[in-house]
Amino acid sequence: MSRIASLEVRLIKSRLKTKRAQGVGSVERDVKRVVVRLRTASGAEGWGECAPWEVFSGTAEQAAAALDLYLRPLVIGTNPRAIQATLAVCDKALYEHWEAKAALEMALFDLCGKLSNLPVYDLLGGMVRSRIPLSFSLANPDDGADVAMAKAMCADGHRVFKVKTGFSDHENDMRRLARFRKELPADIDLRIDYNQGLAAYDALRCCRDMEVFKPSFIEQPVKRPLIHVMAALTAALDTPVMADESAFTPAEALRVVEARAADIVSVKLMKSGGILAGRKTNAICEAAGIPCYGGTLFEGGIALAAGTHFIAATANMSMGCEFYMPKYAFESDILVENVAVEDGHVIVPHGAGLGIEIDESALKAATLELRG
Repeated sequence: MSRIASLEVRLIKSRLKTKRAQGVGSVERDVKRVVVRLRTASGAEGWGECAPWEVFSGTAEQAAAALDLYLRPLVIGTNPRAIQATLAVCDKALYEHWEAKAALEMALFDLCGKLSNLPVYDLLGGMVRSRIPLSFSLANPDDGADVAMAKAMCADGHRVFKVKTGFSDHENDMRRLARFRKELPADIDLRIDYNQGLAAYDALRCCRDMEVFKPSFIEQPVKRPLIHVMAALTAALDTPVMADESAFTPAEALRVVEARAADIVSVKLMKSGGILAGRKTNAICEAAGIPCYGGTLFEGGIALAAGTHFIAATANMSMGCEFYMPKYAFESDILVENVAVEDGHVIVPHGAGLGIEIDESALKAATLELRG
């Protein structure tokens, strides 16, 4: 039986095409990520990635250290097919560090798929969808540039856009939404994401004002712990409310469901700790009649490929995804070819494992630090 012989950890840097402003914080241009490569003694490889955001959960440096110092000894010598057993050991030995664990898990799934000559979605029970509606986040403080970007994307078949709000004042948010509604096609699906940007006392007024633009949902208006406020907003608004930061883990998703604090839940592999934990969150929501959405942070192609396999094999993940970073937000990524986007949909890769190929020269050029 082939065992895991090595674990390589790289801290890399990618550059965004433009600044991106969101309720909880902004990113000027540079994004740090962590890339994991597992190898067996026979030379088989599995790839994983994480992209923490310091204002959201943790840092890339923390994730790299967790993988290098704490998770490495627990993985070397193990059976790459024993994914759940390995992750259980990691959870017992290291508290939280969800992003690091997500990167390790996707590398294990990629490796297991290659050893089995199966795509990851087949390891998860089989495909229920091969195309996922793509939502692009309008987050450039220069809304004129965002309008131009959205118009170009509409010409390519995109019809779902999420406007980032809460990073300035309410009047500017209203002005931006009015401009998007006026200048973009009338048939687009427009969504709003506050990224925790509203004060609790003023959230209902602001969200009610936003309803005039007929958004399909309003995402995470207030700070993560304020479940009672989320519940009050969900009850008071005609527009569905989506929980993101309030539902990191399956346990937190259960709390959201019990409090009736959202109509929709965003599942991110980074905050959940990987595919298996994300499926637990989704199952809790599905049992309560709550659909789920594929969220993202600043991941590149490896992590977003993992996300497509997760959604492809999970029926209740029915609200689309925002897996646009490599194609539309990064100046460049580290895959030979990006995961395909056609007519406003992400196309699920069909090769063994994650179905991706790493551009080794691009990876080397992006590397800030290599361990292992």
